[in-house]
Amino acid sequence: MSGALCPCGSVRALADCCGRYHAGEPAPDTERLMRSRYSAYVLGLEDYLRATWHPDSCPASLGLDVPPRPQWLGLTVKAHTPLDTTHATVEFVARYKLNGRAFKLHEVSRFERVGGRWLYVDGEIRE
Repeated sequence: MSGALCPCGSVRALADCCGRYHAGEPAPDTERLMRSRYSAYVLGLEDYLRATWHPDSCPASLGLDVPPRPQWLGLTVKAHTPLDTTHATVEFVARYKLNGRAFKLHEVSRFERVGGRWLYVDGEIRE
């Protein structure tokens, strides 16, 4: 899968894009962390999602292995807003199909830097 395109939409190889964060390299900013988390959902990488989720808000179960699984279709980052040195937001739209129907997830995600690494805290769904 080293030559496969990254699911985040960067038009780069997975190994040169989000794959390096999945392998343990810290994402340098919240936009790249959010993109790598989207790719992890596409690829079913629950361990990575948990490792990049703030422990105060990480749910007990992510349900990635519970059918039906969404078919992720694409990601658009609308805004990346650093708030200070340890807080930022990323607004995105993720498109997917579930049971043959098309949906979109429009969210403003909040991130916090803890111990030098960015972590997903939570998100506000937008219409």
